[in-house]
Amino acid sequence: MPQSIVGRIGQLIQANVNALIDSAEDPEKMLDQIVREYTQSVGEAEQATAVTVGNLRLLEEDYREASDAVHEWGQKALAASRKADEVREKGQTAEADRFDALARVALQRQLGYEEQARTLQTQTSQQSELTTQLKQGLDALRAKREELVQRRDQLVGRSKLAGARIRVQEGLRNASAMDPSSEIGRFEERVRREEAYASGLEEVSTDTIDAQFAQLDAQDNNDEVESRFAQLKAGGSQPPLQRAG
Repeated sequence: MPQSIVGRIGQLIQANVNALIDSAEDPEKMLDQIVREYTQSVGEAEQATAVTVGNLRLLEEDYREASDAVHEWGQKALAASRKADEVREKGQTAEADRFDALARVALQRQLGYEEQARTLQTQTSQQSELTTQLKQGLDALRAKREELVQRRDQLVGRSKLAGARIRVQEGLRNASAMDPSSEIGRFEERVRREEAYASGLEEVSTDTIDAQFAQLDAQDNNDEVESRFAQLKAGGSQPPLQRAG
């Protein structure tokens, strides 16, 4: 039984866990399943160890009983032999022979229990060695399970962190692919054209006003010229030049 359990645990430990995780749609669930299977196997090993320990305790108890029986029948044989000697001194030969016969029976029983005790001692020693091995193996499995749980927690944490980083990078990549700066640039160029157009309108409007004032000044000059020309025709003197300012 112990060898089969150890073999099963070994197969579980040596399983290609990485391939299972890579092929799983949800690695976290796969890790949980591995932990559950390992925990179940550890539980089975605990049960097997408990049975083995229980059998050891039974053997130890049987050995103690056999050893006690060896001592007990030895005492009975000694008591019967002494009783035989006692009654023989009194001349009760038949009674003495009966007690000697009982002593022989007791010795025969003692021999039987001695053989049983030797067998039980050998079995107890073997069972004790096996129990020690199973306990050591069980302790190792428990430690391995704790390590597996810790690694599972670490891997899940790293997986979640990596997923978060991937989502951030994908978001940044999508943001770069949908960069609105080009749209803003086109809008800025449109605003610049509108501003240039407005400036052009302002310049055109200013030129028109200046031209109107220039035309007005030219009209005043023409009127002055015509007035002076009329005076010349009338024979009048040339009007004095007006000083600027």
